[in-house]
Amino acid sequence: MSVSVPVGIDFGTGKTVLGVARNRGIDIVVNEVSNRSTPSLVGFGYKNRFLGESAKSQETSNIKNTVSSLKRLVGRSKDDPDMEEERQFNASQIVPVNDVAGVKVNYLGKPHEFTFTQLSAMFFNKLKQTLLADTHGNINDVVISVPPYFVDAQRRAVADAAVIAGLNPVRIINDVSAAAIGHGVFRTDLPEDSYKTIAVVDIGYSDYTVSIVSLKKGEGRVLATECSKDFGGRNIDLIIAKHFTELFKEKYKIDVTTNPKAWGRVLQQSEKLKKILSANSTGMFNVESLMNDIDVSASMKRSELEEYLQPVLEQLHIPIDNALAAAGIKAEDLDAVEVIGGSTRVPSVKEKIAEAFGKPLSFTMNQDEAIARGAAFVCAVHSPLVRVRPFKFEDYNNHSVTFSWEKSGDEDTDHLEVFPKGSPFPSTKVITLYRDQDFSLSADYTNPSELHAGINPHVGTWKIVGVKPTESGEPSVVKLKIRQDPSGLYLIESAYISEEAEVEETVPGAEGEEPKTQTVKKWVKKADLIVEHYAVQLSVGERDKLVELEAQMAAEDKLVEDTENKKNALEEYIYDIRDKLEGVLAEFVQGDEKERLTKLTDAAEEWLYGDGEDATKGLYVAKLEELTSIGNLIKGRHSSKLEADRQAKQAKLEAQQQQKMAEKLQADKAAREAKEKEDNEKSSEQDANMPDQE
Repeated sequence: MSVSVPVGIDFGTGKTVLGVARNRGIDIVVNEVSNRSTPSLVGFGYKNRFLGESAKSQETSNIKNTVSSLKRLVGRSKDDPDMEEERQFNASQIVPVNDVAGVKVNYLGKPHEFTFTQLSAMFFNKLKQTLLADTHGNINDVVISVPPYFVDAQRRAVADAAVIAGLNPVRIINDVSAAAIGHGVFRTDLPEDSYKTIAVVDIGYSDYTVSIVSLKKGEGRVLATECSKDFGGRNIDLIIAKHFTELFKEKYKIDVTTNPKAWGRVLQQSEKLKKILSANSTGMFNVESLMNDIDVSASMKRSELEEYLQPVLEQLHIPIDNALAAAGIKAEDLDAVEVIGGSTRVPSVKEKIAEAFGKPLSFTMNQDEAIARGAAFVCAVHSPLVRVRPFKFEDYNNHSVTFSWEKSGDEDTDHLEVFPKGSPFPSTKVITLYRDQDFSLSADYTNPSELHAGINPHVGTWKIVGVKPTESGEPSVVKLKIRQDPSGLYLIESAYISEEAEVEETVPGAEGEEPKTQTVKKWVKKADLIVEHYAVQLSVGERDKLVELEAQMAAEDKLVEDTENKKNALEEYIYDIRDKLEGVLAEFVQGDEKERLTKLTDAAEEWLYGDGEDATKGLYVAKLEELTSIGNLIKGRHSSKLEADRQAKQAKLEAQQQQKMAEKLQADKAAREAKEKEDNEKSSEQDANMPDQE
């Protein structure tokens, strides 16, 4: 298998952006309709699924079977309060599925339930097809961005979704960290010996993040990160939508909240109005036949919107203040405040951010694409296909994690906070326990109250297998290498029994003396132990079943697409051949071919709009072959005539060119002869006029 093209995926709530590392840079991939981002939507129909752009195009007509909020609910438990919150933005039926958040939809004419991990996998598979169409290369290795507040279970769910889609998630990266890495790599003005400290503010469609980052040439680290998962562009849309909902109750006597399709259209129009008011002082809100065949129309001023937003705008400073405090830095000491995310285009939002920092904002990062570009660079670091400049980066651990175990012997504690909040990662720690038999450890978030509501504080459980007492019957010294990897995931990398042994080592001798060998006591590895991990994620068996199911659904989608293409090809051929039989092909018909072909096209057309409206791919192919068996003979004669005419024209052109060349050569020859004759005559005259020599 060829090496994968390095890919960065900015997995967003509203839309997703794809970056690829190639041609000595990072390119943003456009989708099938030439957009630089793809709607994060999955829809279900009677015959197939609708993914990305196709889901968006039929969202209004298929609203109860179109699912958004993929990123918001992936990896969330069945009783998570966010399920209720997301119902404001989803007309699909959000339900518990296998103890996690999922949806119930009508697919292939029957009710189906899918988890948000499955839904994310469906969407990732669509992204993979988009990447394949653009790069024409192998697509396997990806780096996927997530919000910094994502816990271990959510990160593992995103990774599982990628694997189900046939991708290899080489890293799950914090979104603002990806943007900071891209900024640090491609900036040419960073100092070499000291750090430049910046704030990166990201307000996207559904959440808000502030990170304080120190950068210098070839190196970066996150000093602090604060998040709010409850403020983003969609929350502004919701405020606008609720305003017009109340207005329409009074003006038109309709309640759009009772009609999912109408409510969805109000949300869509609210988003459009938000964008209009970001560039204009006044905007119109118009929706035709919104509900009960009623057209609605209203207007809003930017000043009115800012008034409605005041309660949330007044809260924007809180993550900023907390991030600065956690980093131990004052706003005036920042070298810049970089702003990304589409929602930072709202003027009042920009003003409040600048006011909170007390300095102007910088927009040198691409607001929509910085995260995807940074993620693609990180993926390129792992790829042998691309050479990249080295860049060392340390991220910020948002939640402290404690490992615990059952006490043994005279141990004075049964737990240890291994990774405190604010510690850098990736990071590896080694802890030592004394055991004479197999034992288990568990990891949990130290302060569940710091987690978002509904998050399970349990991280995972590990069983250490193969532990035996020493030869003297004492507990063995067991060392555990515990790691928070670059994806922010927690794992026990290895476990082994260590013992103190006498070893010989060489030490340098005194000046003028030979090195000496001495015996010293050291702790050495005696035996590796087996580590069994029970994470809050899919088992290998469960994941393999979902891989197979996704492959089946993707094959069904492909069959439906191919069938539709063959149907369109048949319809196009009917109209094309019928028109040409009366035109350019008329003189090439022999015998009763026109009569036979006309009967076949008429019959095929009648079938196509009757029994053949919903036929199989094979039937469309057979009908098309029946027509082409005659039509292609006629077209072949036409093509032969065109080719004969082309060759005759070419031969005539070549003959004309040869004639012109011959005439030119003849003219050149005549000119040379005339010149020679003239020169000879002049020479003779000169000889005649010269005096005789005595």
